[in-house]
Formats: sequence, C-alpha cells, structure tokens
Amino acid sequence: MLSYLATALPGDTSAAAHLLALQCALRMNARMQVRLPRGVLRSLRLNTTSGPWRELERARWLRPASGNAANEIAAELLDVTLLSQASACPDRRRAADWALRAGSSSAAGAAEPLPRLAGVYLAAHTDPESGSGLGELDQMARACGAQPAELLSTLDQLAATGPLGSWQACPDSGDLQWTLARGTGIRVGDPRPETVRGNVRGMGRHL
Repeated sequence: MLSYLATALPGDTSAAAHLLALQCALRMNARMQVRLPRGVLRSLRLNTTSGPWRELERARWLRPASGNAANEIAAELLDVTLLSQASACPDRRRAADWALRAGSSSAAGAAEPLPRLAGVYLAAHTDPESGSGLGELDQMARACGAQPAELLSTLDQLAATGPLGSWQACPDSGDLQWTLARGTGIRVGDPRPETVRGNVRGMGRHL
C-alpha cells in the first residue's frame, strides 16, 4: 500500500496525509467507505488537525461523509483502483493495526508524522530473519512525503532514539541500507508488513 500511495497521491502530499491515507486505505470496506476511530487519530497524533484530511480531499482521493459519530470520522475513498488490491478486508485491518504499532514504537514519543511513517516504511521493508533492509532513498522519500535531505535527518533521529540500529546511503547510486535495532517486534512469516508495503494488483507487489 505504501508503494501504491507513493504513485497515487500528488508529489507534494505531506507525510501526515500519507500516514492518514495509509490507515484509510487499509481500513476501508468493500464500498470504499471508511470509519476511522478517533483513537487511531490520537495514536497518529492527527486528532487535532484537519490539514491532512483537506490535502486528501483536494487531491480528490477522498471526500468527507455525513454521519460522523462522536468516536469516529467517516469518509468515502474515491480511488477505485484500491478495490483491486489482493488482500482481504480482515488482512488489511490487521495490517492497519500493525502499521499503527510500528509507527508508534518507531516515533519514540515524537509528535511529527514523518518519523512515524518512516518507521512504518523501514519495518515493512525489513527482512524479518536478518533485521536488515535495502531500498532506494528517492523512493522512500516519495513514499514518506518528504524530500531526501529531510528524510536523512529523520533517519538520524530514528537511529538516535533507538528503533533504527544503523543505516547508510550511497550518494552515487542512491541505495539505502539499514538494520533495525533489536526488539522491534518484526516476526518471521508475518504477512502484515507485506500488505503495508505492497502495491495493488496489476501495479507491482513491492517498491
């Protein structure tokens, strides 16, 4: 889903809007409706701002729905390509919960959305057996709604706060390598990271 959102959303979409879109896409029902619990928004640190919602609405990716309850916000997703993704609804919801936990543990108390989204990206693209990952800096930056220089600072932040053990970027090739710190909770054979990182059917499974 991270791969898909990187191409589906405008290039200037913020990290906060990417983080919100990820949860909406993973929690939508078969009618492309989503009811996002306010507790999820609090966990994302997005419960006090409407900016990410407005971004996604301007991008014509979603529109607000009527009938918001006291404990949830309703919206209708407008990107019909989401319906072609392979994972079933229960798998997507479990992946949404996994992404929420991965982002919360990676942020280590940070309120900013970029460290949270970067933590989800790294965890979803890490080999569970080795605890290491390999990708491209530009692709990760696009998926996280950030400029490469901003992302490098965020990786330093994640390494300083613990969830990222080590990382390095090759200035010539743009290759990015990292190793997560111990105790990140990634389990061998867990399908949820694949659902989070993967793309919709017909557009490629991985970055």
